[in-house]
Amino acid sequence: MRDTLLIIEDEKLFSTELARHIEGARWRVERARSLAEASERLEGREPLVVVSDMNLPDGNALDLLEDWQAGLAEQPAEWIFLTGYGTVPNSVRALRLGAFDFLEKPCALERLDLAIAGAARSARAQRRLQDRTTRANRRYAIDAFLGESGAAREVRALLGKLSGLRLSTLLIQGETGTGKGLVARILHYNGERASGPLVEVNCATFSRNLMDSELFGHEAGAFTGAQSRHRGLFEQARGGTLFLDEVGELDTSLQAKLLKAVEDHRIRRVGGEQEIEIDVQVFAATNRRLSLSEGPGGFREDLLQRLSVFVFELPTLRERIPDLEQLVPAMLAEFDAESGNRVTEIPTEVWDRLASYMWPGNVRELRNVIERSVLLSTSGVLDERWLQLRPETTTSEGCTDAPSISIPLDGGLSLDEIEARIIGESLALHGHNVTATARALGTTRQTLRYRIEKHGIRSTLIAG
Repeated sequence: MRDTLLIIEDEKLFSTELARHIEGARWRVERARSLAEASERLEGREPLVVVSDMNLPDGNALDLLEDWQAGLAEQPAEWIFLTGYGTVPNSVRALRLGAFDFLEKPCALERLDLAIAGAARSARAQRRLQDRTTRANRRYAIDAFLGESGAAREVRALLGKLSGLRLSTLLIQGETGTGKGLVARILHYNGERASGPLVEVNCATFSRNLMDSELFGHEAGAFTGAQSRHRGLFEQARGGTLFLDEVGELDTSLQAKLLKAVEDHRIRRVGGEQEIEIDVQVFAATNRRLSLSEGPGGFREDLLQRLSVFVFELPTLRERIPDLEQLVPAMLAEFDAESGNRVTEIPTEVWDRLASYMWPGNVRELRNVIERSVLLSTSGVLDERWLQLRPETTTSEGCTDAPSISIPLDGGLSLDEIEARIIGESLALHGHNVTATARALGTTRQTLRYRIEKHGIRSTLIAG
């Protein structure tokens, strides 16, 4: 299918000559002789390139470009202006409005061909970027953080609030696999910079020297093997978001350069002499509490303060067990589509195993479990044998003097009653200290408090 090019030109002979020449280059050409006619042509149609005279009988074509950009345009297009008497104000305004080129009549057809070819490449690239952004906006809507637990609802509420703010920096904290990357993408694609790039890097995957070049770029000859200039991730993320995963793994010297870049909005390539202005919001993520220290393995306090303009704490999957009811079917549907299998039934015993597991790898581990189970399935049932969950261990394993609880298994107690009794006796054994009890039971304080409230356990609790 041929791309469309619109010619806006009131001189009929010149317009016909242009159209005949451009159609020979496999374009579908439409023509308009006035701004009013051009507006009709543009409405509902999306030409890839517009070639327009500057001054038309009913006004200046720059006004049409400005109006089109303000509301008519659904897809990007590049505009090339032709004029027999160009003026400095018009050329300046054309460039300010984003015109691709500004040519004076008479213009050699070879020169026009080059301008049209360049404009077409630029417009196609913009449309590909717009398509990717549109797909990402749908994929990374705020509702993409699934779950109806209190913890999941709090995360979505916070995402909704933060997506409306102009953030300079954000620190996302949470265990491995809790969804830090998902949160970064949701905030980017629902924020003011959604049309800009999202550039992601894991700081633990590069050595100190490579990370320096990766983040800030380098000039040709800056070091052995640097044969050409390289634009670093800060430059690549200009106008968008730079997501630094595992930021705690950054070398201390790079932390100082990162602090300067975030504070001054300027960087200098490795081997470069000039500072380059950057317009980037920085999201950083870590799966551990950053140890404040100037020494090896530590983290600069001034950088932590700068990154911590807002800290986003993500809950573990252990704190979101009710969310399995949404997460598991969603993952089943995803991996069913990829594998061609149709796993739709989840037996009760599988649900019980999933709900009772501690999920040390969080949502990422759950994805791996569901993907494996779908791929190995030979029926429409999620088979328990493919879960292959890690065996549970406790701190008292192998210790003969560890505190114990005796529960009669004669059928006289329901599961809820057994759970309530375990929690109540564990609290008594640990002096009603919630933190110590949660640690002994292998759960979190939040989950334990939820269970205490659920079973109505009366106890003088100590936060610990």
